[in-house]
Amino acid sequence: MKKTIAYQGEPGANSHIACDLYNSNLEPVACRTFDEVFNNVIEKKNDLAMIPIENSIAGRVADIHRLMPTSGLKIIGEYFLEIHHTLMGIKGSSLDKLTSVKSHEMALSQCRNSIKNLGLHPKPSLDTAGSAREISETNDISIGAIASKLAAEIYNLSILKENMEDRGLNTTRFLILSREDIEVKDIEKPMITTLVFKVKNVPSALYKALGGFAVNGVNMLKLESYQIEGSFLSTQFYMDIEGHYSEGPVKLAIEELSHYSEEIKILGTYVSKRKR
Repeated sequence: MKKTIAYQGEPGANSHIACDLYNSNLEPVACRTFDEVFNNVIEKKNDLAMIPIENSIAGRVADIHRLMPTSGLKIIGEYFLEIHHTLMGIKGSSLDKLTSVKSHEMALSQCRNSIKNLGLHPKPSLDTAGSAREISETNDISIGAIASKLAAEIYNLSILKENMEDRGLNTTRFLILSREDIEVKDIEKPMITTLVFKVKNVPSALYKALGGFAVNGVNMLKLESYQIEGSFLSTQFYMDIEGHYSEGPVKLAIEELSHYSEEIKILGTYVSKRKR
């Protein structure tokens, strides 16, 4: 029996494509929301999850920072997918007949200038591939969708314009999540450790907390702050660093971080798939 990997979206979504390219031996399972993706893995309905964490143009996927730290799931890998957005419509449609276009808000933001230049009205929806399915169920030649070529094929739509993204090198970084951590056998490979932490509410806490990484020569790849529980009183930080958390310098840096933090959660250590 094939292992399964859950993703948010409908068949033909970029997350679906990422699942296929990451490991063709896994069976992709479509989920309506990110909450459903996480719950499916937590409840053992699916084995893994493919989660978009950030895009090179549109930035981070905010919901993930809220869901991941409390899920108990572990990051076991990353995958980078170059995104190419395609404008499509039902049979008989054309660029001059379109007045509006539907897609996920992230895709719309990545194609903002192209949409504006075509004089189209953007309409946000839950999913890129879902938008393609929705317009395929209408007879309206004035509404288009921005999705993948795979979605156009699945829903029998006409491709009206390729490469709708405003800039080249439009890449989405995905994280692969599992209920159980994996043992990385070859730690000689470039590694990434991802963690979240909350600093103590004392002067210079963040400055002192981060000092251990500089002193121990640990390269910080990403540091982002965000509010938790809808409050401006509590700030959580998301961090990617180079190295395995059990290595000497990384271990010492995290120990230093713990002195100035209320809470630290290691979300996973995994092989880096792209040179930073």
